[in-house]
Parts: sequence; C-alpha cells; structure tokens
Amino acid sequence: MTRLLQVVAVVCLNLILIMAFIQCDFASETLSMGVSVNVLLPQTANKQLHSTLWLLHGRSDDHSAWMRQTSIERYATEHGLAVVMPAAGLSYYQNMHEGLRYADYIDHELPQVMRSFFPLSEAREDNFIAGLSMGGYGAMRSALRYPERYAAAASLSGSLDAAAFSSSTDPDRITWMRWVFGEAYKNLRGSDVDLLTQLQRAKQAGVDLPRLFACCGYDDFILEQSRAFARQCSENGIPLKYVEGPGDHEWSYWDRMIREVLDWLPRAA
Repeated sequence: MTRLLQVVAVVCLNLILIMAFIQCDFASETLSMGVSVNVLLPQTANKQLHSTLWLLHGRSDDHSAWMRQTSIERYATEHGLAVVMPAAGLSYYQNMHEGLRYADYIDHELPQVMRSFFPLSEAREDNFIAGLSMGGYGAMRSALRYPERYAAAASLSGSLDAAAFSSSTDPDRITWMRWVFGEAYKNLRGSDVDLLTQLQRAKQAGVDLPRLFACCGYDDFILEQSRAFARQCSENGIPLKYVEGPGDHEWSYWDRMIREVLDWLPRAA
C-alpha cells in the first residue's frame, strides 16, 4: 500500500510539472529599445514563487539559442525550475564602450521586469545563474559582483579570462574588444572586468560567494581560460566544482553539461 501511494505521488508530481514557454518582448529603459527574452515557467495551480535559473547565451547566439539547441525545457521540468534566457548581443555582458549598457540591463532591469511579469522568487537560495562561452563569463561576472543574489553560478566553456584576449592579433576580435572595452582592452589584467582578479579580491574581503561550477571540453580552444579560473579558485581557497572531459566548443557538449549543472544546483524546486 505504501509503495502504491509513492507511485501515485510521483505520477501526480509529473502531471503538475508542466512548463509554459513564453516568448516575451518588452521595452527596455536601460537599453532604450525593445528586447526579447525567452522564459520557461512551471505551470502550477498554486501561487508559489519559483526558483529561477538565469541562463546566458554565447557570443554568436541570442536568447533563442538554448531552446533551439538543447533540451533545457525537459531538464528544467525535471526540477520544477523557471528559466530566464535574455539576449545580450555582442556585449560580453558589459556596459559597452561603444554600445549599450548590457551589464546594467542584465543585473538590474531584467530581474525587476521579469519578477513584475512572472512569479519568480527574489530569495538568494532560489536564484542561480549560468551561461556558455561569453555567457559563462557573464554568469561569473554577475555572481562575483552581486554574490548576495545567487546561490550558485556555472560556466560552460566560459571565456573566463578576459585579459587573455588582450594579445589577440585577429582584426575582428580586436574590433569587438574595442567596442566592448575601448582601448582599455589592451590591459585588462587587474581591472574590474578581470574575473581572476575579482576572485582574489573576494577572498581577501571574505565575501560569501555562491557555489561555483565550471566545465570545459578537452578539445575546446578556450580550455586554458577555464583552467586559469580553476587555478585561481584553488590558490585562493575558493570552492569550485571543476569538470573537464571529452568535448569541443559545441552544443552537444553544452546540452550534456547543462543537465549536469541542474543536477548540481543546491536546490531547484
């Protein structure tokens, strides 16, 4: 009889955890333009506030990439987790030198607007942030800048060492870096945008950091940046779950790893 009740409970839970997929467009005051955000929201009858994953895209993508390229909806359903997927252009999640104030948008306006539209919890223990490539940097940047907002942050193949691009000879990359950072792109080490420096400062200040996760594939061109981030965490005694394994800078790897990230989150229900 007890086993039967357990089975019934699981079946009922699975029936409850249906996700709504919402394509949301609104006017951003910060960016002075219309913006698009994709949202996955547990479709429940009660009025609970949902735990939320703020999920960031990479350099060549937009807000639709995670839905088109991965099974994020199915994975989020397993955890009853809301997912917010904004667009941030080529901003590197910064207030751009020659462009828009995407850092202010992502860190301030976006969560305020999303919580005004949808029943999303503001509690630190209910909020997580993650991203891939450029979005991996964006997730760690927000987590280190506003650690009181997030219980966990994750980078998938993240470009976590911005200063590593300073020596690039690729004309297209140099143009992009100038858009984002201006001429300061030539010397980013030790600056506010340098995550390795921010890790060290956080440790020295005794900041209560979120739980951190980083992963990268063995064949990824950006592997050394993830390793540099992992070394800095280790040298400063900052806990980090770090995973390397087979994979390249590609969606098959990120689809596999985002599911591992969701399983790792301290709570997602």
